[in-house]
Amino acid sequence: MDTLGPEQRRRRWLILAVVAAAYVLSFFQRFAPAGIAQDLAAAFQTSAASLGVLAATYFYVYTIMQVPTGILADTLGPRRILALGGIVGGLGSFLFGFAPSLDVALVGRTLIGLGVSVTFIAMLKLIAVWFEERRFATIVGICMLVGNLGSVLAGAPLSALAQATGWRGVFLGVGGLSMTLGVLCWLLVRDRPASLVAGGIEAPRVDRTVVLNGLRTVLKNRATWPAALLNTGMCGAFFTFAGLWATPYLMQVHGLSRNVAASHLSLWFGGFAVGCFFVGTLSDRLGRRKPVLLVTSHLLVLIFLVFLSCIKMPLAVSYALFALTGLTTAGMSLSWACAKEVNPPLLSGMSTSVTNMGSFLAAALLQPTVGWVMDLSWQGEMLGGTRFYDVASWRAGLLVVTLCAALGALCSWWIHETRCRNIWQAS
Repeated sequence: MDTLGPEQRRRRWLILAVVAAAYVLSFFQRFAPAGIAQDLAAAFQTSAASLGVLAATYFYVYTIMQVPTGILADTLGPRRILALGGIVGGLGSFLFGFAPSLDVALVGRTLIGLGVSVTFIAMLKLIAVWFEERRFATIVGICMLVGNLGSVLAGAPLSALAQATGWRGVFLGVGGLSMTLGVLCWLLVRDRPASLVAGGIEAPRVDRTVVLNGLRTVLKNRATWPAALLNTGMCGAFFTFAGLWATPYLMQVHGLSRNVAASHLSLWFGGFAVGCFFVGTLSDRLGRRKPVLLVTSHLLVLIFLVFLSCIKMPLAVSYALFALTGLTTAGMSLSWACAKEVNPPLLSGMSTSVTNMGSFLAAALLQPTVGWVMDLSWQGEMLGGTRFYDVASWRAGLLVVTLCAALGALCSWWIHETRCRNIWQAS
């Protein structure tokens, strides 16, 4: 942005650093139940289905807030919604940490989801306003790479810290961090550079009729749906399994210790973080979207079939498989580009939001569904104060996740090849 002076250039990096930290925290909160699933089951004496509902409340709220957050970012401004989101998320984390019962924990988890749901869209808005357009994609990619560090922290580091200090203490600390970041957003973040304010350039206002018409355009466009359903399948399977069930699966089916199981999860998240950065680059260099999506989506199904088999494997092989799973899952990040490139350029935010909703909705529905299916075949065995599920129960639950991944692979065949450019044409 050529109109920015040296002080404003420095300020935009400070703003980005604070918002990126909030983004890291949102990723951590998304996947935290996976690292402490056994603790939660023991603390609340809950069934797999109830544990799934507890983890899924985050995704229910996140799904509902996708489109409204874009409107709030344009009306209230990123600064206000980030500050408010940090406070709400912090209060939710405190409530979750102190929760004496499952019902109270559900309220806390809902508030967490509500608080962090605004972070990504607000971050995109700030990048668009404070940085040059030619640098937008690069900076967003870097922020996504950094944000995924939160999911890595939700694996082995969270598990180790929870064992050392107790899971409740972890969430109380995270609540304090969330509120601190909310205050910092209020103090340091500005919706627009001072040069734009001084120049009399008004902040854009949202015409709600335009918003509704834009949403209708995206939803009526048949080319939107293959990308949206691919995202639903691939990312939904990722959020469902990695977001809750992977650690107890490795412990109960493969007999791994909690720390080793959690380290597998960190490898998955780390592979996903690196993969998100490189998959887009590979696609851009090839000048193709569809071949990359075909390969990654089908490979993900094959990996879930391995999980479904519950076959025993050497530790080195299982580590490598989880790292590969992360790299493969990252293919779903191209679904946003595919949706954006088949819709009007002015509706890029709307098209990516619609595409994104499927994955969160799938996780919201499937996390408790997997638990419910496993509970149906539970034999009444307990271990360490929590329910122990045999291989047959895990296979029943994993079949649900595998079918979700298969939906993504199937829809990859209907993806419109855009050759990495916008191909939308008004009818």
